[in-house]
Amino acid sequence: MTDSIESRLAKLGIALPHPAAPIAAYVPAVEIGGFLYISGQLPFRADGSLITGRLGADVDVTRGFEAAERCGVMLIAQMKKALGSLERVERIVKLGAFVAGEHHFTEHPKVANGASELMEKVFGEAGRHSRSAVGVPSLPLGAAVEIDAIVAVRAG
Repeated sequence: MTDSIESRLAKLGIALPHPAAPIAAYVPAVEIGGFLYISGQLPFRADGSLITGRLGADVDVTRGFEAAERCGVMLIAQMKKALGSLERVERIVKLGAFVAGEHHFTEHPKVANGASELMEKVFGEAGRHSRSAVGVPSLPLGAAVEIDAIVAVRAG
């Protein structure tokens, strides 16, 4: 990569927030065997407020896309905290997107694209990944979206 990941974030106008602390009995990230497994992250806006609601009811696809993008920002913040440097990220391997929605809502992939597109903008080709995008009836704290990740990492 010609740009550092930090400079890409700056060019995109993204300031990483303080990584969210767990809200139950788990850790935010585990590094083992050349991979970093990141627990599900919620969509906190830059001001700290949470994007809540259900797709197909009180949240539209545009706001859902924004929620997924904010989950992606928090995933990157967790990567930086766990790894010490984002330059250790070798590849985003997989994202798992959980979208809170009404039973008739079927545009989960469009919502999850918020995080997927962010990963490619930030990490370039190494940001292209496999993905799941599934609908669920509810998420912690009433969040509209939750996303977890598997990241291949370079030795530190």
